[in-house]
Amino acid sequence: MADIRALEAQLAELKARLISQQVSEKQVDSPPRQPTIVEGTENQAKPTLQKDVRVYATVRPTLGILDDQGTSNIDVKDALSHAGIQAMYEFQHGWTAELHGEWSIDLSNEGNFGRSRRAYTALSTPFGRFGIGKQRPAQYLFIAEYVDIFNHGASPFAYDPESIFFVDNLVTYRYETGPLTFIAVGKFDGEAGDNQADLINTGLSYDNNGLHAAVTYQHHTDYEEDQLQGDSTLWSGALAYQFNNGFYAAVAYQGREYDYLSGDRDGHTFDLSLAYQLSQHYKVKTGYFNFDDGHTQSDPRNQSFDGYNLTLEWLPVDSLRLHVEYLMKSFENNNDFDSISIGFRYDFSTKWQYE
Repeated sequence: MADIRALEAQLAELKARLISQQVSEKQVDSPPRQPTIVEGTENQAKPTLQKDVRVYATVRPTLGILDDQGTSNIDVKDALSHAGIQAMYEFQHGWTAELHGEWSIDLSNEGNFGRSRRAYTALSTPFGRFGIGKQRPAQYLFIAEYVDIFNHGASPFAYDPESIFFVDNLVTYRYETGPLTFIAVGKFDGEAGDNQADLINTGLSYDNNGLHAAVTYQHHTDYEEDQLQGDSTLWSGALAYQFNNGFYAAVAYQGREYDYLSGDRDGHTFDLSLAYQLSQHYKVKTGYFNFDDGHTQSDPRNQSFDGYNLTLEWLPVDSLRLHVEYLMKSFENNNDFDSISIGFRYDFSTKWQYE
């Protein structure tokens, strides 16, 4: 048995030497093949093109004690509850298609759902973003949005009475470069108005390190029950800043010229909004506003007013907000309005990617 084991060991050693010799000869006769490198691709990864869908909703009921035109009542109101869906499809690097629909939820009237707020498609390109449909105009995005910080369906309070929020039949263009953003929009409704541009609105903003500064121009052809009233022109400006200590301040002004068949007049809107983060879960907000429609005080059509509001918010988590607000409006020709309200706001949003 010992002789057999010795013989097996010698055979294994001979086999190993034979394999080693064959490998050595192969390496000499056939040098290793060099990898093929395509110029400019050795360090590049294939770009990932994104496809994602976002579904969101925000429900904002309020309960208030209202004193309006000398009559007091308790009423449930809605602070612009809504729900929507947004889909983004980057079909080529730098080119993204967008679909966006958003509809109101009116908690003050049976919880009705369906009145559109946004309904458009857009295409983002290296040369800017183009959109068609019901959208936000430059006037809101650059001017009103920065003072629109309150839990109310009519804020910004001076901006609200005669200014624009969502505009249908709208064509938009947006271009961003560094801290600068340019927006131009036009409303084209061939079945109403003058069959031309019913609205032209452009603006330029600067945003950097918590600072927002913007100017806009708007020209609007105004109709009331399909009757031409005339044209109105607005020059507007806004300035806002988020301080490092939790203090926020924003101011917006619109100067409006009415070139109406009934006569020319000049009006304005002024909104000042302030907010301070008291602690991680508490915030206080206040504002002053002044609206002038250009009518004289003796004119019965005068609806000018000014006022202020004060709000305390409790934010237990990012998606929840509870508030108590006092609001006062003082009219030149009508009885004053004031209210105390409490409200609840719950925001929901989820997004996922698909192939």
